[in-house]
Amino acid sequence: MGKYHMSNRPNREIKSEEQIIELLEKGKYVTISLCKDSQPYIVTLSYGYDKDTNSLYMHCAKNGLKLDFIRANAKACDTVIEDGGYIYNECGHWYKSLVLWGEISILTNTDEKRKGMEIILNHLETDNDFIKKKLDSDIKLYQDLVVLKYVINEIHGKSGR
Repeated sequence: MGKYHMSNRPNREIKSEEQIIELLEKGKYVTISLCKDSQPYIVTLSYGYDKDTNSLYMHCAKNGLKLDFIRANAKACDTVIEDGGYIYNECGHWYKSLVLWGEISILTNTDEKRKGMEIILNHLETDNDFIKKKLDSDIKLYQDLVVLKYVINEIHGKSGR
């Protein structure tokens, strides 16, 4: 991906790293764009953000279209959006959005899966002890669980209103 610039609306660009991280930490879902054999596919998943590795973690079923696409091409482009709603009688919209470029891997190591699930649960849940205890009580649950790690290589943000 070449250097991206906002030629039409440079005043809407989110340049602050703090604002970008805040949006990633507040967000609950990411829409992922994948491509395999020139065919596009898009899917929305909940996620957990890990600031230390600048990565998103997601979990999904053991089989499915998204895994076929990821195995064929790990590169992805994603969006995280904070939607403040349409502004009536102004033909406007309040929003903040991020476009992310990076690569997704399917974790196979149980310890990595555990770390990924902990990041997801800490990001999404207010009281995650029940779910953590359930997962930790049976190691087979991790063996059957698919955890994805999306390493972010580039981020661009934009806001409106």
